[in-house]
Amino acid sequence: MACGRASLCVLVGLGTCAATAVFAGELVGAPTPIASVSDSPKEVMDQAWQIVFRDYLDINGKFTSDRWRKTRHDVLAKSYGSPKEAYDAIRGMLGTLDDPYTRFLDPREFKEMQIDTSGELTGVGMQLSLDKATKELTVIAPIEGSPASRAGVQPKDVITAIDGRSTKGMSTEEAVKLIRGQSGTKVVITLRRKGQTLTLPLVRERIELHAVEHQINTTSDGRRIGYIRLKQFTANASRDMRAAIKELDPKVDGYVLDLRSNPGGLLMASVDIARQWLNEGTIVSTRTRDGIQDVKRANGHALTTKPLVILVNEGSASASEILSGALQDNHRAVLVGQKTFGKGLVQSVRSLSDGSGMTVTIAKYLTPSGRDIHKHGIDPDVVAKMGDKEADRLRIEDIGTPKDSQYRAAETTLMKQIRQGTTVKRPYAPDSANVPAAMLQKP
Repeated sequence: MACGRASLCVLVGLGTCAATAVFAGELVGAPTPIASVSDSPKEVMDQAWQIVFRDYLDINGKFTSDRWRKTRHDVLAKSYGSPKEAYDAIRGMLGTLDDPYTRFLDPREFKEMQIDTSGELTGVGMQLSLDKATKELTVIAPIEGSPASRAGVQPKDVITAIDGRSTKGMSTEEAVKLIRGQSGTKVVITLRRKGQTLTLPLVRERIELHAVEHQINTTSDGRRIGYIRLKQFTANASRDMRAAIKELDPKVDGYVLDLRSNPGGLLMASVDIARQWLNEGTIVSTRTRDGIQDVKRANGHALTTKPLVILVNEGSASASEILSGALQDNHRAVLVGQKTFGKGLVQSVRSLSDGSGMTVTIAKYLTPSGRDIHKHGIDPDVVAKMGDKEADRLRIEDIGTPKDSQYRAAETTLMKQIRQGTTVKRPYAPDSANVPAAMLQKP
């Protein structure tokens, strides 16, 4: 069918943000519309159906070829009088997969998603996802300095209403439509946090993402620590990380890389950044329903071999988990903090012939040792929790300082490495530790 006209990109993001979508890969752009859905709605429907039939990786055990063929027969047997009717039918078809990451976007939504890769956002600054178990609209992390962050929004907050409208059964796309708006306008978000209900009036604004911040911290015994905070894997993150390491490396004894509340971003940014820390070894592999399809490896161009500690928490997701899992499995870094979010599915973004598009789950990410990120997340080597009271009183300027208890734990761990003269251990060999382990796992 017309699926040959569909464009492809791969994403590693965590659903949709209130202000942006988070991607892995680069959007190639929607094709020039060659058919209107009102003229040929079934052509667009069949394109979406064919994409799932060919490429979908079943994550819930609800997909079979026979059932999907029956779905095609049912949707194409009906008549559709408007684009909205056809789009609703496509959403219903994809909804039978029970996969919140496989979803349809109408032409406006698809265009907005492409614009969102620019690194500038208009909204309140919350990364959102549907909770895997409860199907509730859940905050992954607020963007630092955004209206949501300033109002005290926290990871794992459940959004129960937007401007008084219940979010029960609402998709991330529907939530984005309600939360988006012109800069300077207000939206009221109702949250549930550990049994308590919070109502927050937020004013939308233009948000510019600065992905990397760095500084030198001096310990009580005079050691100099390079502290780097990576907030999101944007298109410029790899370049900015490289500049930070090159500036810090002659001056410091070791590093703390802070990935807390980093919701993910571009896949190749995570791979490029891993290569800046890791000289050899596997970084990540992707497993489709046909087996291992792609393995990313270090390329021998690490910028430093000095000791490294990575800070993670429950808001560290997706590309953050790829990076931290790669450096942990290769014994390049010690992880300190809390278990990560657990989102390791690969989505491809496809443009359809009328300018609409869809995302479809096509693979899962595995760490070098074959761990399934999506099922388990990444466990830290050293557990260091931050209580609610500390999180509430910790100011932005206190993050990565002695006032930050998780940072103190990371610094203590790093100092042990420095004093012991820790060196990089032999990395995982992809032919002995990655691929065989991955091949033993069923989709």
